[in-house]
Amino acid sequence: MLSKSRLKYIQSLHHKKFRDENSAFLAEGTKMVEEALQFAPDALLEAYATPEWLSEHPFIFKQAAVTCQEVSEADMQRMSSLHTPPGVLMVLRMPEPAVHAFPGLTLLLDGVQDPGNLGTIIRTADWFGIRHIVCGTGTADVFNPKVVQATMGSIFRVQLIYRPLLNFLDAHAETPVVVAHLDGQSLPETSLPLPAFLVIGNESKGVSDVITDRASLKISIPGSGQTESLNAAVAAAILMYAWHN
Repeated sequence: MLSKSRLKYIQSLHHKKFRDENSAFLAEGTKMVEEALQFAPDALLEAYATPEWLSEHPFIFKQAAVTCQEVSEADMQRMSSLHTPPGVLMVLRMPEPAVHAFPGLTLLLDGVQDPGNLGTIIRTADWFGIRHIVCGTGTADVFNPKVVQATMGSIFRVQLIYRPLLNFLDAHAETPVVVAHLDGQSLPETSLPLPAFLVIGNESKGVSDVITDRASLKISIPGSGQTESLNAAVAAAILMYAWHN
């Protein structure tokens, strides 16, 4: 039976303050379990599952370093951040932030606030083999349960680094900065540099002026409809595809 103190601890991880204090976050669902066990087994701290889920997946935790604790459906509902819990939940250790070289294409996010957008951008970056995303001030927390869920496991392969973007650009002044901008050069007519930093802006305001002023190149995605702009995650996906090809 799950103790009240453990339940309270797990519920606290729904909030950024307590995730940061404990250097831990939550992930839910069979897909996330499989991805964690394959790509980040050392990060797994605790696991909980309902009797029904365990009966359907009797061997999934067999080689894991932790034992999966059985909990009731009611307790899983209390633990979960989802409206319909998938029946399995993990507590994972946050990865240690690291500094790397940035070959190829690196994404810079200037205040992307929507958790679903951030999760989708991470998942899309993983698809195109992009391993680093630098998140500026105002960008959603990667360990927010909604972001974690939207990544579908890509959170274990793509590293997010939180830095003030101006400071980051100052430290990597040799790399071209490409800004997604409505007034930029048309994407099909533009030669794309590598390595490069591709900046995606806030959902409503776009890339801030102070970052745009640092751009080596501004690019836009041509369209023929009447909508004002593309969703941030969709625009990021189109631009990542352009570099990939």
